[in-house]
Order: sequence, then structure tokens, then C-alpha cells
Amino acid sequence: MVRLEDVQILLQTAQLGSLSAAARALDISPAVASAALKRLEQELGCRLLVRSTRSLRLTADGERYLAHATVALEALQAGAQALAAGREALQGLLSLSMPSDIGRQRLRPWLDEFLAEHPAVRLQLHISDRLADLYRMPVDLALRYGVPEDSSLVALPLLPDNRRVLCAAPDYLARHGHPLKPEDLSAHACLRFVLGDALHERWRFGHQGEWVSVAVDGRLKSDDGEIVRRWALAGLGIAYKSRLDVMDDLRAGTLQALLPAYQTERAPLYLVCPHRMMLSPLVVRLREFLQQRLQHHVAALP
Repeated sequence: MVRLEDVQILLQTAQLGSLSAAARALDISPAVASAALKRLEQELGCRLLVRSTRSLRLTADGERYLAHATVALEALQAGAQALAAGREALQGLLSLSMPSDIGRQRLRPWLDEFLAEHPAVRLQLHISDRLADLYRMPVDLALRYGVPEDSSLVALPLLPDNRRVLCAAPDYLARHGHPLKPEDLSAHACLRFVLGDALHERWRFGHQGEWVSVAVDGRLKSDDGEIVRRWALAGLGIAYKSRLDVMDDLRAGTLQALLPAYQTERAPLYLVCPHRMMLSPLVVRLREFLQQRLQHHVAALP
């Protein structure tokens, strides 16, 4: 196996043009440096250097190997620097936008934990289901369901496999019965959600590879996802929510999942920012933290 220190001796020798100069720079004896180069040549099965009493130069094989070795050592150094940066205290201001329901229920308590771990970090939180304009509003990052339509935004997946779930309170189902197929929803009170100017009134379901879109109706609609969830908990109708929003309610039995034989719409969760230059160590650590919490939490879902 190639030793890292042998490769470093080769690079230093090539840069300085002298084995003895490389040995002095690395604070080792010329004999140790010479033995390292011989060992490296034996491991690779080729001559890397042509040496004489007055000169030293790389062979053609040595030139080829040196290019790869330089890249490899630079990558290792970058990795060490990244680890060192990760050990340093994170600091700075995070201006973060997130959806109302999961923001209040789940993400806000997790962010409290994150701030406790990193006391030099300050947080400015915007909780709303209206999509934040990351170019005009004083917001650095946004948590969003679905891939952003603006392809210039950087979207980092947090939970790409998340889906919607059709659900209702046991009280509602006791009074109105269970829908057995998507078309049955036309006879039920459906709790609809407004995002921007669009009313989410066509709900899609898949079964045996085929998808159907059904138009739903009801007396209640809101542009706040938490209000829709509370209506569902109050037994006022059927909701089609992100599974993340109702995970605790499903566990507790205060909401029941419906149409289990049907596949539901995807609702992937992303961390979105305007530019990759904004992916600071603080943002990278926040993403890792939220990913760990989300994956652990959904692993226990019914």
C-alpha cells in the first residue's frame, strides 16, 4: 500500500529538484528520503525519478503520477481544513423562512436545540406559507415543499421522499364514513389549501401505476397550513397534508390515514438559497442537523 509520507517526499523532491533539499525541508535524513522514494517506486512498479550525482528529474511515469498525487494531497488537505472549520464555533445571523405547520410544530423546537449547541448563532425566523422572495426579502434561506420553479435557486434536499397523506379525525369518519376510492371525496367536506394565488383543489392519487386527479370541494379553505390541520383535528373535514405536518397526529390517533391502497402526491422538503456562495459552514451544519432530526423522526412513522 502506498504511504502518504512517501508521496509527500516525492512531491517535495519534484518541487525543489533535489532529494537533499526535500529531506531538509521535511526535517528527515537524505537516507530516509531516498528509502521512501525507492519504496514508492517498488509499490507502483515503475521508475519515477532519474537520479545522478548532479541532477534529478521525473520520468514520464513520474510526471503522470505526480499530477494525480498532487490532486490527491490537495483533497486530503482540504478535508482536514473542513474538519477544522467544523470544530470552530459557528457564528452569525441566520434569516430563515419556513412553512407554518411544520415550522411551529417541529422545526422551531429543533432550531431551539441548534441554537443551544451554537450560542454564537443568531436566528431571525419567518413562519408563513407564502413563498418568500429570496431576492427581495431579508431572508437568507427557506424551507419549502417541492422543487422551486426558479431554476436559479439552489435547492438542497432535506427529506426528498416525503409525501402527502389523506387524513381525517375519527369523529368526522364516525359521522360521515370512510372514502373507499378517490372519487368518493366528492361527497365529503374537503379542507383546501391556498398557496399564493392557487387553490389546491385537485388532489392526485396513484393505483397500480395509474394516476387520477379528483376535484374536491368544501366550505373551508385557508392559506395557512396549520389552520387546515386544526380544522381536520376538529372533525370539520378531510385534509390532504404533508405527512411531516401530521406525523404526530397519526401516531396519536387523533388523525387517521385514508385510502391506504393508493399512492399519494410527493411533497419533498428542501432547504433553498439564492446562490451556492451562501453555503457557509453554518448553513451546511444546519442542513446536516435538520436532516438527522427529520430522518430519525419519520423512521418511526406508522
